[in-house]
Amino acid sequence: MSSIPASAPRRITLRDRLRYRFDTSMARGPSALIGWLGIATALLVLLFGIVALLGSLGPTNNPVHALYNALLHVIDPGTIAGDDTASASFIGLQLVLTFGGIIIFSAFIGVLATSVDERLQELRKGRSLVLEHDHTLILGWADTIFTVLSELAIANESERDPSIVILAERDKVEMEDAIRDKVPDLRGTRVVCRTGSSIDLHDLAMVNPHGARAIIVLSPEEEEPDASVIKTILALTRGPGRREEPYHIVAEIEDAQNLEAARLVAGDEAVLIDKSETIARIIVQTARQSGAASVYTELLDFDGDEVYFHADPSLEGMTYADALLAYENCAIIGIHGANGSSGLNPSPDTVLPPGASIIAIAEDDSHLQAAERSGARPDASVIVGANGQTPAPAHSLILGINARTPMVIRELDEYVEAGSSVLVVADRPIDRETLLAKIGPLRHLTVDVRQAPTTERQALEALDLARFDHAIVMCYADDLDPQRADARTLVTLLHLRDIAEKTGMRCPVVSEMLDDRNRELAQVTKVDDVIVSDQVISLLLSQISENRHLAGVFTELFEADGSEVYLRDAEGYVEAGTTTSFATFVAAAAQRGETAIGYRHADPADAPGAPADGVRVNPRKSSELTVRAGDRLIVLAED
Repeated sequence: MSSIPASAPRRITLRDRLRYRFDTSMARGPSALIGWLGIATALLVLLFGIVALLGSLGPTNNPVHALYNALLHVIDPGTIAGDDTASASFIGLQLVLTFGGIIIFSAFIGVLATSVDERLQELRKGRSLVLEHDHTLILGWADTIFTVLSELAIANESERDPSIVILAERDKVEMEDAIRDKVPDLRGTRVVCRTGSSIDLHDLAMVNPHGARAIIVLSPEEEEPDASVIKTILALTRGPGRREEPYHIVAEIEDAQNLEAARLVAGDEAVLIDKSETIARIIVQTARQSGAASVYTELLDFDGDEVYFHADPSLEGMTYADALLAYENCAIIGIHGANGSSGLNPSPDTVLPPGASIIAIAEDDSHLQAAERSGARPDASVIVGANGQTPAPAHSLILGINARTPMVIRELDEYVEAGSSVLVVADRPIDRETLLAKIGPLRHLTVDVRQAPTTERQALEALDLARFDHAIVMCYADDLDPQRADARTLVTLLHLRDIAEKTGMRCPVVSEMLDDRNRELAQVTKVDDVIVSDQVISLLLSQISENRHLAGVFTELFEADGSEVYLRDAEGYVEAGTTTSFATFVAAAAQRGETAIGYRHADPADAPGAPADGVRVNPRKSSELTVRAGDRLIVLAED
């Protein structure tokens, strides 16, 4: 078999080398093409200027004027109209020059315009570097972002030139349009949007996380959101070139099973919020007492009164009971030690140590800085002693089921007395043993289950609602989309309201909603409280992003261990029918080891200036209150 001779290597010529260099330069993009066209334009002007000078064809022998005249013919074809008095040779030369200019210079303008347009498109994509410093950085996009932006805008009102930077895998213009539509008033806060992935180190560097004072990681709306949150935290804390000082990261975790992995990645640099457990705790506390949701909302949002830390050396050495009456328009609720530990509602005889800060409720941190001393003095003659009533077993009804239901039952078990029970009713079959396995050991509660359509009137009436102390309506979040799930909940609430009006039954009802827009619709059902899951978490993220120490405060407020919010009969503290200052209620609560933080009027019409729900958090100590039947004192207490 004959072999095929290998072809000899091709000899590389100078033309090949020049062409290769030209192709390489053109690969750099429009800038290279603009450069080549600019060089071609300059060479054209130079060539025809020299020809005109050497041939003495032009109106002048001045080299500068000759080159300038050639440039005018290249960039402006209309210039040739002024050559009608020149020689035929000069006109012919300039005509050729003008045609060449039309081809080369027009291409130059076209490429330049295209390059500018491409640059504008790049800016529209949101890929430029962010030069903000001391900003709040939000990583990810979800419907909760609008609540977060609204709250941060309120919190930033006292700041100078505040800014928020958002990095999400969405179009920059779409994000900006959505923000303008949902949050029209940003109160002077600038919002900068960038398109990119928070787990991509290059995209992350684009939004300057090293200069951010706080970073909020939102749980994305995808199949495994916790995996994305953990990878984002990993990119921040373990990425190359990270800053030396710790980050202040706040992130939400959907599944409690992923908390340990998230903590391993985050270390001490992140506050992790267990979304499901937090919502379950708030639902339980709200279900046990009407009005608690309004109190928590007041403390969590920035529009009203919030929780702050404040160092006041003048309070050092005072007992906690005496310090409670110190401020006229701020309510002290705890002590933050110099070692970083926080404690709500300490013993009344606790002495405030040197270097400690107080934890207080105030309208703004500036109000706390300039807080006026209270001149109101308690009236000890109208204070009523504790009656020492023994709590009775509670019977709870849960309508609907989702992944948070076992947590709600487990949390409810921490508050009720022995002999209490809970009945879970849902549209679909519930395996009682499987549910009990998810709940875990219970100390006080017995659990029963029943399958019944929770949106049908006949099925609800058959439950004998009057025998329950309270009802919780859980949304079918695991089976339906948010709007359909909330629609089911609304139908159930409408039936419950109608049954209560026709039978005179008084069973407090708390409902869980998924979309904040449906909360207003729920008000027509006169439900006692509505918990919007995502909104509560958004408020919590916003608060902790401003002050990481608040994580410990809210954890204690929501947990069964420690001090929680209670709304108790005001007649149990001050004699019925008495008109006295709020300072008297503060002193009465302190005698029982409690901290009074507000008041709820049973009939807001009897209290001018009171909100529609009657809940007033942090009233002035000198405020005069008349104790009427059904009024409640809002306290922090260990029950």
